[in-house]
Amino acid sequence: MGKFLPDSVEWVIEHDSPPDQYRNPFLAQAMVELKMIDTIGSGIRRVFNKQRERFFPLPDYDLHDPQRVRVRLYGKILNENYTRALLNNTDLLLHEVVALDRLQKGQALTDEQFRLLKHRKLVEGRRPNLYVAAAVAQATEGKAAYIRHRAFDKVYYKSLVIQYLREWKEAAPADIERLLLDKLPDVLEYAQKKNRIRNLLQEMTKEKTIMNQGGKGGNAKWVLQN
Repeated sequence: MGKFLPDSVEWVIEHDSPPDQYRNPFLAQAMVELKMIDTIGSGIRRVFNKQRERFFPLPDYDLHDPQRVRVRLYGKILNENYTRALLNNTDLLLHEVVALDRLQKGQALTDEQFRLLKHRKLVEGRRPNLYVAAAVAQATEGKAAYIRHRAFDKVYYKSLVIQYLREWKEAAPADIERLLLDKLPDVLEYAQKKNRIRNLLQEMTKEKTIMNQGGKGGNAKWVLQN
């Protein structure tokens, strides 16, 4: 029970120093004089480092209730790929590990964390669908998962549509979806995949590669432009 006194968990990790205030300063000073506690560093940062040394997920702090602090400590591996990434990248700074840990748990990254990981080439993809980068995937034996996440580029998808239309002359939206859905990145949800296909067809229309000779929505009929 009680308010979390520092500005944030991130502040404590970054500054690695004791807080400027205590809930009971008289009790804190007495404990220092009796050598029961130290004032040379942060216990929170120490726990983060200990978890990192064990290659376990980092602690989760729940501060939603302003008068209560909840902490979850993990005693097991959640994602073997990220654990292997830590094993093979021992030079990562703690704030970089924190960002990767958030990614491991499916938590949203801040703009700064996103830029940091992209700069270090630790992840690829577009927010919020980020995944382990190829260089890290090789170290973590996650090559197959990487390919499934990355899937293919637009040129490949467009070539499939063109080949289909050359063979069958026309295609309904459902035909295009059956052609492309299972080839799009696994990190995308079904609705996102459908949106990606719709954008791809619109782009090919603007490029004058294909045209719609039918109606709107499910009544569309895609053909190649001559």
